[in-house]
Amino acid sequence: MIYRLRKKFIKICMLSFVTVFFVLFAAIYLITYRQTNASLDALADIISENDGSFPDLESLDSESSQPERPQWIDQESPFTTRFFTVRFDASGELASTDIRSIASVTGEEAAGYAREALEKGRERGWIGDFRYKVYETEKGTAVVFVSGKDAAANTRRFFFAATAVFMAGSLVVLLLVILISKRAVRPAAESYEKQKQFITNANHELKTPLTLIRTNLDILESEAGASEWLDDIRDETRLMTDLVDRLVTLARMDEESDKLEMRSFDLSDACSETILAFSSSISGRGNTLTVQIPPGVPYTGNEASIRQLVSILMDNAVKYCDPGGTICAVLQAGKHPVLTIDNTYSAVRHLELSHLFDRFYRSDRARTSGNGFGVGLSIAKAITEKHHSEISVQNVRNHIIRFQVRF
Repeated sequence: MIYRLRKKFIKICMLSFVTVFFVLFAAIYLITYRQTNASLDALADIISENDGSFPDLESLDSESSQPERPQWIDQESPFTTRFFTVRFDASGELASTDIRSIASVTGEEAAGYAREALEKGRERGWIGDFRYKVYETEKGTAVVFVSGKDAAANTRRFFFAATAVFMAGSLVVLLLVILISKRAVRPAAESYEKQKQFITNANHELKTPLTLIRTNLDILESEAGASEWLDDIRDETRLMTDLVDRLVTLARMDEESDKLEMRSFDLSDACSETILAFSSSISGRGNTLTVQIPPGVPYTGNEASIRQLVSILMDNAVKYCDPGGTICAVLQAGKHPVLTIDNTYSAVRHLELSHLFDRFYRSDRARTSGNGFGVGLSIAKAITEKHHSEISVQNVRNHIIRFQVRF
């Protein structure tokens, strides 16, 4: 249990770290993407306003019709900006291509890029490594393309570096969390060990007086005769002994070192024999039992524990079945067999199903009958966990409670 708690602590810490990193990663990517688009769009605006050419800075700063020059555009910008322009006439035919400011694109490629941009029907966008702008001239339509290859390469280098930092940081954080987790769960581990020690001590301390009480009851009954008071004492003693045994069982189930001996056995026989053992009790209460178990379903596990699991579920179904109601047990064969036990229970809608497997949980509004301690279903859940299986509970049509085990 402490191992699982520590493992969960490590998972939560690492998940938090990864989540924060990816949020920052996504935010940086979005900001970088928008800034790149804004920079290339500013260049495209300047070039389109100058009829497909890059103007000199003096004319750019003096002419009020030109867009305002960003501060990062300087004397080197005309030489470092790679762009080309494609013009079409009024009929949509190719008029000219200007590829003087780029060496990696031919005239035919430039024309193909331009037609693709026009087909998209948007003023701005991306085609390959180029950011384009479609604008109108006196003679027709023109498309200017500004290379974003350098910006994309810088962005890729940045994110490769960020990824490397993330991987290294993850290893460091993982090591730190592993070291810290031991100290973080130490209070819970100490409390849990004290709890187990208390249960063990209580078992030893209670078993002896309970045995003496039962022995003295037998002697007293033989001398004074049977009476309802003696019967009540014997019943309560038996219940107390059962509670101690179940607490010890739970404590052992929680121990990581307590490994069950797993063997292959006939699950059908184990389930049917355990279920049919409750048939007389069920008929005595005026209820009906239906069993659907195919023969020869194999399973590898601890047979005694599986029988105890089925016994707990059947005992729960008998205790909390409506008078004159029905109990149905079904085993489905397959690679992962499924055991389903239903019983009619009109008060199921009042149950907090998510707490039924909690230790000592009892619903005051609905679960008022029976002599249970609220630990049986906890033991059932512990058994399924030991077998790497799943147990669940459902409210079916507001009058049936269903327990299902997926082996």
